[in-house]
Amino acid sequence: MYAVIMAGGKGARFWPRSRNRLPKHLLDITGGGTLIQETVERVSPLVPPERILVVTAAAHAAEVTRQLPMIPGENILVEPQGRNTAPCIGLAAAFVARRAGDAVMIVLPSDHVVADGEEFRRVLRVAAAAAEKDDCLVTVGIRPTKPETGYGYIEEGPPWARIEGETVYHVSSIREKPSLEEARRLLGLGRFFWNSGMFVWKASVILGAIETFLPAIAAGLRQIAAAVGTPAQDEAVAAAYHSFPAISIDYGVMEKARNVRLVKGDFGWSDVGSWDALWEIAPKDERGNAAGRCAGFAAVDAAGNYVESPGKFVALVGVEDLVVVETPDALLICRRGRSQDVRKVVETLEAQGKDDLL
Repeated sequence: MYAVIMAGGKGARFWPRSRNRLPKHLLDITGGGTLIQETVERVSPLVPPERILVVTAAAHAAEVTRQLPMIPGENILVEPQGRNTAPCIGLAAAFVARRAGDAVMIVLPSDHVVADGEEFRRVLRVAAAAAEKDDCLVTVGIRPTKPETGYGYIEEGPPWARIEGETVYHVSSIREKPSLEEARRLLGLGRFFWNSGMFVWKASVILGAIETFLPAIAAGLRQIAAAVGTPAQDEAVAAAYHSFPAISIDYGVMEKARNVRLVKGDFGWSDVGSWDALWEIAPKDERGNAAGRCAGFAAVDAAGNYVESPGKFVALVGVEDLVVVETPDALLICRRGRSQDVRKVVETLEAQGKDDLL
């Protein structure tokens, strides 16, 4: 069994801490190490370091290597361009297939938080057994606790099999990120789960699915596979990525495939995709105020706020439900509940050419 850790995102919703040079997955968000270090530590009892692959951007490869000294250098796969998750996963699958034939792959984002590592690994063992049992694409779904618009949704279908005491289900549909009204409707139906972005499958099964639904990517992956381990490897990857479309594995494969299975996960999961999500998992005072890295803060008649300010003391007076984030060169203040829109700040800075703030 192999583990593939996807480490290519920018974490735009985590600005101003997340920057192009040091995106979210390379930051210590929770105080237990960087998110990518926590991801490797969490999966290591299942998969030894020599069978963990990390797919990352060229700009971050050196820092990934520095943060993960236990991962062999040849297991750090560098994408010459960001092309979303389908090419990323395909690249890793091509390497796994060349090295280990039809091994099972666990595919994990690099920037999530999991409270219960033991339960997390138990769920992955069930998913791996399902992938081994049949030529299927297994996804891990999280039971929703609120009408969240930042996640895709997976619809539970009929039971498929019992594995290690756990029911594995067919998947009836996979939905893209919904509007708030639609998210409320899906929550009320009780059979929809958040798409965690965690997948388990055999290398041959995902490569076959890419062949069926994304033939342009499949052609490039065949060229890469032929060059793996040779002096032509980097050149083959660069040439293939130049032709790849930018498309997610969810939209490109999972929404179209008929052999998708669902394993339910309940292990204290958060994608910490925004400052709101970090407030949700942080310890709070009696009025719901929370702080991350902070030189100190005082709250007077203030409630429901989140503060991240390692360089300055922050005083909150008579305010509610704010996010306040300070870095040496930027200050973010936004209403809690709107932190998904922080990415629009990044888009504005890009349009204005303010590269020093990106």
